[in-house]
Amino acid sequence: MPACPALLIAAPASGQGKTTVTAALARLHARQGRRVTVFKCGPDFLDPQIHAFASGRPCQNLDLGMCGEADARWRLARAAAESDLILIEGVMGLFDGKPSAADIAERFGIPVLALIDAGSMAQTFGAVAHGLATYRPGLPFAGVLANRVAGARHAEMLKECLAPGVGWFGALPKSGDSLPERHLGLLQAAEIDDLEARLDRLADALAESATVDLPEPVSFGDAPPPTVPPLLAGRRIAIARDAAYGFIYPANLETLQALGAELRFFSPVAGDALPECDAVWLPGGYPELHAAALSANAGLWQALHAHVDAGKPLLAECGGMMSLFEEVVDKTGQAHRFAGLLPGRAVMQQRLAALGTQFAELPEGRLAGHTFHYSKSETPLPPLCRAVTADGREGEAIYRRQRLTASYVHFYFPADPAVAAALLQA
Repeated sequence: MPACPALLIAAPASGQGKTTVTAALARLHARQGRRVTVFKCGPDFLDPQIHAFASGRPCQNLDLGMCGEADARWRLARAAAESDLILIEGVMGLFDGKPSAADIAERFGIPVLALIDAGSMAQTFGAVAHGLATYRPGLPFAGVLANRVAGARHAEMLKECLAPGVGWFGALPKSGDSLPERHLGLLQAAEIDDLEARLDRLADALAESATVDLPEPVSFGDAPPPTVPPLLAGRRIAIARDAAYGFIYPANLETLQALGAELRFFSPVAGDALPECDAVWLPGGYPELHAAALSANAGLWQALHAHVDAGKPLLAECGGMMSLFEEVVDKTGQAHRFAGLLPGRAVMQQRLAALGTQFAELPEGRLAGHTFHYSKSETPLPPLCRAVTADGREGEAIYRRQRLTASYVHFYFPADPAVAAALLQA
């Protein structure tokens, strides 16, 4: 039965520095020679890139709503068998959402490390820590870590005000090493030129006040991975992957490989041609930020037209779908010519347009996913169907042209590998 020391890093609210601290902890322990596996609560694409860099190991998602408990359980069990430490970054505040980070901690018996922004706080730090520790009876609670601390005396004051039984995991000072952001969250790991140096400075700062001792092991039970039939054996899947198309769940790539597919990656931003393939996947990302380079890659769009006209599958998600319209209008109002495989255009908005878990009843079957975007699509094309939200409301439109399937939904392939395979079959 696999067991491994584990912590779930949570906070009272968003914006407290969970990603920065989780990455710093991962870096600190990885530099001790430990095998650190990091997970991210929720359907996030950007934080896992940072954590994979910090730990040197892949980071996957845990989400009881989109991924499901069985998927989370076997991935945790696998990580426990292969790691010296498991770190899980929570989402929003500790108790926010249904399901919440606290639900995951309680479901799997993972101790909570509460991160608290103490930048403008003294003894009240102890009250906040006490509230987080005791609000839900039965929640495994390990202790707290203070972020944005003014200095050693401030850190000592915070430590002294903790109630008995609340552990102290150290402090991080106010610094300029916090990770940079844009409208969908953090920058992608590959876009932060000094990421390694930032993480090392954060780990150094944490080492000055934090212990590098491991917490007690957590038993995750025996949970073998599901059996996936080789429904895509011998099929070549071309996958766009670069700064414009980087929103890819690692679990999706694992699932495609388990289905037997051969994965061929290419970079539309770099001007790559479409690889020889049986199906194409255009994931989400930031095509609007790379519009000039993408508009200039006329050969790729011509190849995709020929691909679809030949009856071959093309799955386009969020930014991938945006790229298939005739135009993409960026935040400055400038219009850029794109593929023209779908009529209409995608227009960037100043505010968030949609967010949340959604479920799609496709002709191929039901598939779970998530939506998070700042653009709106304007098209005369009638949708094939609409996804629904977790509480039954109407969700994103899903469009189809021949074997082209496009929507704002980022599908989670492990939710039903057979459905994912069917989307990528002729």
